[in-house]
Amino acid sequence: MTLYLYNTLKRQKQSFEPIDPGNVRMYVCGPTVYDYAHIGNARPAVVFDVLNRLLLHRFGADHVTYVRNITDVDDKIINAHRETGEPIESITERTAQAYWDDMHALGCLDPDVEPRATRHIGEMTAMIGDLIEQGHAYAAEGHVLFDVPSMPEYGALSQRKLEDLIAGARVEVAPYKRDPRDFVLWKPSADGEPGWDSPWGRGRPGWHIECSAMSGKYLGETFDIHGGGQDLIFPHHENEIAQSTCAHGGRPFAHYWMHNGYLMTEGEKMSKSLGNFYTVHDLLKEFPGEAIRLVLLQTHYRQPIDFTKDGVAQARQTLDRIYGALRSVADIAAKADDRQPAAGVVDALSDDLNTPSVLAQVFELVADLNKAGDEGEKKAIKGQLLAAGDLLGLVQQDPEAWFRWQPPDTESVTEDEIESLIAERLAARKNRDFAAADAIRDGLAAQGIFLEDGTEGTIWRRG
Repeated sequence: MTLYLYNTLKRQKQSFEPIDPGNVRMYVCGPTVYDYAHIGNARPAVVFDVLNRLLLHRFGADHVTYVRNITDVDDKIINAHRETGEPIESITERTAQAYWDDMHALGCLDPDVEPRATRHIGEMTAMIGDLIEQGHAYAAEGHVLFDVPSMPEYGALSQRKLEDLIAGARVEVAPYKRDPRDFVLWKPSADGEPGWDSPWGRGRPGWHIECSAMSGKYLGETFDIHGGGQDLIFPHHENEIAQSTCAHGGRPFAHYWMHNGYLMTEGEKMSKSLGNFYTVHDLLKEFPGEAIRLVLLQTHYRQPIDFTKDGVAQARQTLDRIYGALRSVADIAAKADDRQPAAGVVDALSDDLNTPSVLAQVFELVADLNKAGDEGEKKAIKGQLLAAGDLLGLVQQDPEAWFRWQPPDTESVTEDEIESLIAERLAARKNRDFAAADAIRDGLAAQGIFLEDGTEGTIWRRG
């Protein structure tokens, strides 16, 4: 099936035609590393991880380049330094590592390239110089600003009117600006702030120029897909288009622009004051990462989502059913050749990443696996189920490991103790001491350990 993606620039789904099928290129805006990533930051990471997995499946592992940046120079980072006294480099290193750990826990593959802004200042100043030379930027009082009126097509992505562009620009209205829409490419750094020498004085880059310079270095002047959250359409992505297009002589920047929808928590806009500000770091203390990921995939990526802890708990139970089916066929090997996704799964993902449709097919496979009779049928269904999981980034671990997960730093009965109690219960049942056997079962259940008796013996899971 043809791959269809919703292109924000065109406001419609379009068939995806890569510039070079031998090197499909995608850039996604990554985190600003000043604090733990919240669940809203996680949504684009998961969404575009699924797209990356689909591209890898369709074009091959050697034919996809996925770039996701790290912003490690920003006013938020400077403010965190001022508030805590922690050195800026320490803040960025610590929070970048936390981001990697959290995204790995959510099942996200690493991008092929993960450039840091502070390591690409030269590329940024070179691009700014090109914009000045071509009449699209100007220096004023230690700043360099992009001259928005010099680009008549400005605003095509967000499709905003002039007054909306000014009101929503989120940039300082300063006397040195020629036009209130003009935005900063370079700004002076005060003493004690990160800064680099430049033709316009010691300073640091504006936020927007960072992504233009880094995407250009690793993906070229024109590439296939640019992704991010819906909140980045304006001004960030609009400004990226302006900078890159003008710096590159009018050549297109990205052919397809993709944006995931907004995220709320517990029915409200996420806010620390409301007590519904969820970082991935804290959520992982209560829930397995796959359950969090499943919640993010149950809603189509372009739709708004209301993220709730009850929803994560339900997602964990859903995964229990999937892993339970796989546990029942643990003795049946499904090798790499057996892990081929059903055509319907690939078709659904190829229809603008329709993950809810894929999940519906996963549940059908689970039902079929539970009803399957002979080993050959079970092997085929298991392979299809695992292959669908590979594309979604779900069911990526051994069922026993899944069922034995518990929140970190939790004091609970150990696995050896559980096995010992199961043996005691078996002995009690053989002696027809059912009261003692039931007491052991109920005692374990009170600690969140649930026993399941079957023809092959007793298995257990944490609930």
